[in-house]
Amino acid sequence: MRRWGCAGVLLLFAAVCCAAPAGNAISAYVALQTGARDDGIAAGGSAGDIPARMLSAYKNAVRLVGRYAPTCQGMRWPVLAGIAKVESNHAVGRAIAANGDIRPKIYGVVLNGSGQGGNTAVFPDTDGGRWDGTANGERAVGPFQFLPSTWKHVGRDAGTDKIADPHNADDAALGAALYLCTGGRDLTRRTQLKAAIWQYNHSSAYVANVVGWIDQYTAAAAAPDLKTVPAKVRTVIEAALSQRGVPYSWGGGNTRGPSYGICCSPSGKSGAAIKGFDCSGLTTYAYARVGLRLPRTAAAQAGAGRRIEAGLGTSALKPGDLVFYATAPGRDVTIYHVGIYLGRGQMINAPRPGAVVRIDAVNTMSGYAGGARLL
Repeated sequence: MRRWGCAGVLLLFAAVCCAAPAGNAISAYVALQTGARDDGIAAGGSAGDIPARMLSAYKNAVRLVGRYAPTCQGMRWPVLAGIAKVESNHAVGRAIAANGDIRPKIYGVVLNGSGQGGNTAVFPDTDGGRWDGTANGERAVGPFQFLPSTWKHVGRDAGTDKIADPHNADDAALGAALYLCTGGRDLTRRTQLKAAIWQYNHSSAYVANVVGWIDQYTAAAAAPDLKTVPAKVRTVIEAALSQRGVPYSWGGGNTRGPSYGICCSPSGKSGAAIKGFDCSGLTTYAYARVGLRLPRTAAAQAGAGRRIEAGLGTSALKPGDLVFYATAPGRDVTIYHVGIYLGRGQMINAPRPGAVVRIDAVNTMSGYAGGARLL
């Protein structure tokens, strides 16, 4: 597991400690086509990082899939979002028309065995260049990166133009849903979900990556119920939630809001050119809304309020509590990350360089180290 933390750098500067699960790989096709970096196209994780038109396409596909695959169960928009996140970063950077057409079109490398993008097998042309723009071979297309030969079997028109186009968000999302539903799968079953993703790409790393995004989007889909929490706690949570989608910035954020960060995180990422929050910058900002000034680092914040020991489990947490993670739970000096608990196993989180403020499951981070109740 790769983590970003400051357990080994606290002596160098007072920056917050934040970390995340293993880095997220992306399709080699799209990386080559867009020049994406490891902290760019693969960043994010909440519904806030999905363009509204793409999210609409995923939800529309869920509504339509039963028409063509009536025995398929458990298709949800986070499943489609997980695939599209890894394959094309939801077509971010492209223009998405009202009818779902994506321009410029998304093309992968020509799969001619050249080795570019990791391709070693030769895929002969099957569409005369109709979808992939070349008759000299085959390449993946659209936000879900279908080969034309696969699209021939799963492509359906999700709109009204009677054309099944893999470069159209609605059509592509429906095609992906149908492909994942092959054989009438029950995607509520973890083993069948993983089998469906494996069919999409025969790679254990790919399956783990997509499942991780599905879990994050599933957590983000359930909005917290703030009706019953005390007014001050609600103010803190709403302040943090209002920052969803703001970039992570190492050392960024203060009582006034997002700010430019510093250089550099243990992974070498600089926040100096990024206006945003790191994990304790976000908690500092949110709690300042009710007049509470917190220490700047995650480890120091563990000394604020009433400590909730890790041994009590996450069920002891209440909305508004700070949630801590440590490399050695039980030793607060090793705390590397902090979030704000929302309830129902979720937290508002500024997870790592390259990501954005988002809702995550509490078990997204490793090394649960308890919490602190300030209100």
